Amino acid sequence: MHISKLTAPALLALALFGPAAQAAGLVPPQGYYAGIEKLKSGPSDYKCEAIPKPYTGKLQFRSKYEGSDSARATLNKASEKAFRDSTASITTLERGVSKQVMQYMRDGRPQQLDCTLEWLSSWARADALMSTDYNHTGKSMRKWALGSLSSSWLHLKFSNSQPLAAHQQEAELIEKWFARMADQVVKDWSGLPLEKINNHSYWAAWSVMATAVATDRRDLFNWSVKEYRVAANQIDAQGFLPNELKRKQRALAYHNYALPPLAMIASFAQANGVDVRPENNGALERLGKRVLSGAKDPSPFKAKSGEKQAMGDLKVDSKYAWLEPWCSLYRCGADALKKKHDMQPFRNFRLGGDLTRVYDPQAEQKK
Repeated sequence: MHISKLTAPALLALALFGPAAQAAGLVPPQGYYAGIEKLKSGPSDYKCEAIPKPYTGKLQFRSKYEGSDSARATLNKASEKAFRDSTASITTLERGVSKQVMQYMRDGRPQQLDCTLEWLSSWARADALMSTDYNHTGKSMRKWALGSLSSSWLHLKFSNSQPLAAHQQEAELIEKWFARMADQVVKDWSGLPLEKINNHSYWAAWSVMATAVATDRRDLFNWSVKEYRVAANQIDAQGFLPNELKRKQRALAYHNYALPPLAMIASFAQANGVDVRPENNGALERLGKRVLSGAKDPSPFKAKSGEKQAMGDLKVDSKYAWLEPWCSLYRCGADALKKKHDMQPFRNFRLGGDLTRVYDPQAEQKK
């Protein structure tokens, strides 16, 4: 049909959903556009903490499960301490930036934003976290950090308050560093055999998705969606992930840990016109329901993994932060909604901070 013959609504649809939509920039879910809650201009005792030393060394770290059998489920206290000590500056950066951005989006004090920009610029200039001399724990730290930082950054980049408008140079420096890191994460986690693809790959795909939107990189977006589809197709008819069942007594905890990155990727894909919910017959919904029922009655996980389940993680509210994006994708049942409302607000630095503010702002206001 000739364009001239198209009706006005059809032309509008073409403008909205045609090739132009593909060419348009990548966007986050609607909640990331929220403005600063309340500009505070009175006296403040806010003090920017010292910038953690940029980590530019080898990404060779000891695993907290060092010496464990193939289930990787027995904690080694000595190696965990060594891991925490050697990665302290990275975790300080992740947690610090997340906290600063949440404070800034609440209070709007310029010194809060300046602090975040100083911290991130310092690491970007040092080309931190870019070593190609890494082990599994090292490349894991890189993708976790990238996910934390990029997803916090989205609040600044897309807010209607436009906090970065006067900081274009710093923003460009930081985003170029994110993009370099994302390219390396793609290299780190591509081409793994199926038996090695587990929650780590999902968290890598989430970090790349957050960076894709922060830097408007369609190639990164496509890689993340491709990895999501691999993950969804690992979920069996009962909602189990075979590679997480290998974690024996931690199988349920690791199924729960696999959900945040997958739910966030699905939510971000949807915001950009890609609906991954039907993948493998609604696999993500199946996984979420399996974990929610497992939290009440873990016996199916015991039967599948051969071990009584360690339930410590399942008693921590923040570990269910995936309920925010998940309940935006699916109609959540009364039980899931009650659980979500009882546990709100959900704050998770690896997912960019306050997810309740993004997905359920009315609940945030009620608290």
